Amino acid sequence: MLEDDLNISVTPYQAIGIPIALIAAVLLALGTHYQSRGVGKAASAGGFGIRQLPLLLRRPSWLVGTVLLGSAVVLQLVALGFAPLIVVQPLGAIALVITALLGARQVKRRLDGVEIRSIAMCVGGIAIFVTAAAIFAHEEPIGEVQLLIILSLLAVIYAIAVVLYARAHGSLRAPFYIVAAGVLYGFVVTLAKVVINRVITGNFEWLTVVCVVALVATLALGVFFVQKAYVTGKASLVVAGLTVIDPIVAVGLGIIVLGEAASAPLYAIAIFLFAGAMAGFGVWTLARHGDEEHRNGAAAETAG
Repeated sequence: MLEDDLNISVTPYQAIGIPIALIAAVLLALGTHYQSRGVGKAASAGGFGIRQLPLLLRRPSWLVGTVLLGSAVVLQLVALGFAPLIVVQPLGAIALVITALLGARQVKRRLDGVEIRSIAMCVGGIAIFVTAAAIFAHEEPIGEVQLLIILSLLAVIYAIAVVLYARAHGSLRAPFYIVAAGVLYGFVVTLAKVVINRVITGNFEWLTVVCVVALVATLALGVFFVQKAYVTGKASLVVAGLTVIDPIVAVGLGIIVLGEAASAPLYAIAIFLFAGAMAGFGVWTLARHGDEEHRNGAAAETAG
């Protein structure tokens, strides 16, 4: 029975999306690495804001990173056109490993034990989560009610993120921006999958247009939060948020709102919860370690 489910879930045509998603993950890691360097050079002592945008546009590393990230987004959308979201989206976790290696190479050091364990938990948790989802979850037609629920949830989360930033942006650090961007990107991916499916099936109407507008607005805020995260955290932390929190949110929406795991047994739900907690703990550990390391490095530079 499980073999039949797997055959239905991943057809040869859908499998084309897997290597495309892997290439997108590599570009995501490289793009994040270069953008992080550009923001670090352009950010003033007071942090990053709209005023620093002209400086970023004059930084080759930031421009290269932006092009690479844009290419990663395009390939990710292509992959979503071929395969289910739960199959290709979590493959971006590979970018976390690549980014961590790039960061260590840049400062000519090896990954420490905390980083290795955190990355292993992130990737391992996502692998377990997606494997279970690929076995037990099934894509169902998306109705207008479900789409309205997704848009309503997004509106609430978007408003909370904007209000928190407006009131406390001076004290917010990398973990907030990473989590916020990861959650927002999870909605971006979900909306992108919906729009792609509706375009392919010829069901392009007013609600689809609303999805496109919401997608663009959410992506813009997510990109802004990512730039802020670069200032107070390492690139590996940013990738952790984009490659772990993002798919958990996206797949979670597919399971809870879209009913893709409505027929899953109780033990499958337990697996989802365990894997999600495992990946989440890995992100939290990596974020705490990276934030502490970043602050210690900044303090050392100030003292010097």
